[in-house]
Amino acid sequence: MSRSTETAPRTVWIDPDDPTAVLAIEQRLLPFEYEEVSIRTADEMAAAIADMVVRGAGCIGVSAGYGMYLAALEARDLSGDDADDYLRRAGAVLEASRPTAVNLTWAVQRQLRELVGIDHGDERLAKARQVADAIADEDVAMCAAIGQHGLEVIREIHERTGRTVNIMTHCNAGWLAFVSHGTATAPMYAAFDAGIPIHVWVSETRPRNQGARLTAWELGQHGVPHTLIADNAAGHLMQHGQVDLIIVGSDRTTVNGDVANKIGTYMKAIAADDNGVPFYAALPSSTFDPTLRDGVANIPIEERDATEVTNATAWFEGHQIEPRVAAPGTEAVNFGFDVTPARLVTGIISERGISEASEESILALYPEFAASLPSPE
Repeated sequence: MSRSTETAPRTVWIDPDDPTAVLAIEQRLLPFEYEEVSIRTADEMAAAIADMVVRGAGCIGVSAGYGMYLAALEARDLSGDDADDYLRRAGAVLEASRPTAVNLTWAVQRQLRELVGIDHGDERLAKARQVADAIADEDVAMCAAIGQHGLEVIREIHERTGRTVNIMTHCNAGWLAFVSHGTATAPMYAAFDAGIPIHVWVSETRPRNQGARLTAWELGQHGVPHTLIADNAAGHLMQHGQVDLIIVGSDRTTVNGDVANKIGTYMKAIAADDNGVPFYAALPSSTFDPTLRDGVANIPIEERDATEVTNATAWFEGHQIEPRVAAPGTEAVNFGFDVTPARLVTGIISERGISEASEESILALYPEFAASLPSPE
């Protein structure tokens, strides 16, 4: 099996042979097996998001957009308030499937703004497909732009040092987490394709090992030199000058620059600050939440099933298995994300450029966010 950013299909798309179904890459089987799953209802899409068949902030948002397309398909024979109520209920189920990534709610609400009030079922369905495809196309364009802006950060380090640039990342913010390119990995691909020598430290990202399974696979398929490390080795590498910068993704970023990302990101940011390593978050505009100023206090943190911590997920003789790694009877807690305060973030790379992690700098790039700002406390 060989897939790359150039040859892979999108992560989520309408089946070209059957427009009543949405196809998605079954990410839980990667990198050992490539499989596409068919999703036919909004409830099935919500389950796919909750169970991490599809995952990653951008991919969740795009999947929610297509979930609303499926809801419009189910409501095709309804009209008036019945249709609007059906769409709102479907949207609420999708929004509840995973709480931290704001892209999900953003996509659902965008669809509802366009669909509610359209009385004719076929017209409503056509609009739902148009909006879903637009969300996906915009995701591709935004990630490509993030890559070009982040490329300049990597280029500057290479030109200043004259050597290979060592980049660290955490979790998976690659094309699998979006539609194409990714966010954190987009500058890496852009730098590699531009001939800049880079090497990527990939942290395993326990407990689901998205770094070991997904990011390492993606980089390998693209030919980018990389090395897998245990999560707790990150600080050691920084202490010994083997990390030039860190680029991570985000599932929700506040208007003041607090960054919610996969659990363990905060610890890397603390180590980076202690060792003078630049720490960047890469994200599209749909990941900003301009209604929040305090991410630590107000970003909802998903708590997942404790068995993801007490058990490992492994591939053995052609099958995925989940052997237990914790002592019998041990209780566990499984927070999916943490929040890195803006003071630890060097900069935010978005499709409009690079900003400081501050309200003033973010609003300079996104003045439209001002209308959504929370009232001063």
